[in-house]
Amino acid sequence: MNKMKIYIKLSLITSIGFIPFMGNSQETIYPSSAQKGITAITHATVHVGNGKVLEDANVVFENGKITSVGQATIPSSATIIDAKGKKVYPGLILPSSDIGLHEVGNGVRGSNDFLEIGENNANIRSIVAYNADSKILGVLRENGILLAGVAPSGSLIEGLSSVVQFSAWNYEDAAYKMDNGLYINFPNYSTNPNAHGPASSLQRSNERLETIRQFFNDAKAYLAEKNHVSTNLRFEAIKGLFNGTQKLFVRANGVKQMLLAIELAQSIGCPLVLVGASDSYQIAPILAKNKVAVILEEEHALPSMEDDDIDQPYKTASVLQKAGVLYCLNDGHTESRYRNLAFNAGTAATYGLSKEEALSAITKNTAEILGIADKTGTIEVGKDANLLISKGDILDMRGNQLEKAFIQGRDVSLDNKQKQMYERYKFKYNLK
Repeated sequence: MNKMKIYIKLSLITSIGFIPFMGNSQETIYPSSAQKGITAITHATVHVGNGKVLEDANVVFENGKITSVGQATIPSSATIIDAKGKKVYPGLILPSSDIGLHEVGNGVRGSNDFLEIGENNANIRSIVAYNADSKILGVLRENGILLAGVAPSGSLIEGLSSVVQFSAWNYEDAAYKMDNGLYINFPNYSTNPNAHGPASSLQRSNERLETIRQFFNDAKAYLAEKNHVSTNLRFEAIKGLFNGTQKLFVRANGVKQMLLAIELAQSIGCPLVLVGASDSYQIAPILAKNKVAVILEEEHALPSMEDDDIDQPYKTASVLQKAGVLYCLNDGHTESRYRNLAFNAGTAATYGLSKEEALSAITKNTAEILGIADKTGTIEVGKDANLLISKGDILDMRGNQLEKAFIQGRDVSLDNKQKQMYERYKFKYNLK
């Protein structure tokens, strides 16, 4: 009995001793409540996201929506945030990722929910597997990323992507636009020989492409029927491709891949977005003519071909910009877990883009490609108040010092697991 009392007492002491640490833990970073009242950010340099910069401007928002931008009168009841000497930006958008589906790494299967077996998973919905409690989200928020396109992976027809916002209790709260497109991992038409020889590789690629074409032909025939003997979930999942409410996202990098993807999208009659598109600079006029959008997957990378310029990945955005292609930038780097999106844009601004064009490539353009430009991507009246306040240039590692972030007008926490670990070990070693 005495041993039991001692055990209970020690347990209580231990629990109480952990309370201060737990009070600042990741688990107590709650999703923000809905905005109450009116908030006004005043005297800021406002980077609208569409190329315009407003000096000494105000941004007012209420009920999660922007109500005025510029020199409008501030309501007397507004909560004032003085941003004199600071910059206000639209929230950054990561266009294509496995955020919330892939937590720790390939070695921990229990944290992975991004890959489904089989070649045709058209009815797989990434949104229902999305983990709104992912520890990575806090790190992305602190780097200015407030929304993301979340997509599954696979060997061929991968499934449906959705757009999420980063302050939510569950996937229903997080959903910003559900099932906005179908992802396809296009057959690899590389001329590099593999273990089975180039001829065998080409044959395999042709067979896989024919599988994709046949699927869409069958889906078109199915959806043209008014009555069905049985429901085909895969065909039902992609009916938006045929009525213009969904887009076709195709992972492709080589020129032949991209040209065949354009042909496929034209046969379906749906908007096409190329994901990766490392060689897109070679066919930029064709992409512009066919109104093909591009998500440049990973800018900080080596060129895809040996005879390319060593800095070609940095220059590709500029080539697409000049050709009139709708494009956006991504950060597909799995080790940094996508936090360097703004700095990718900063690199593009060094290699041909203006600073405002580079900002549009991670805000306005991304919103247009993901189909959410009516709600976000720029700081304009009527759009969601997805906003950032930074001490300096958000595209620069030294200037990107966020002080506040708002998602739909909600003041969201910029705390995260990595900041907490940093403070923990500063405390341990008595560092200031």
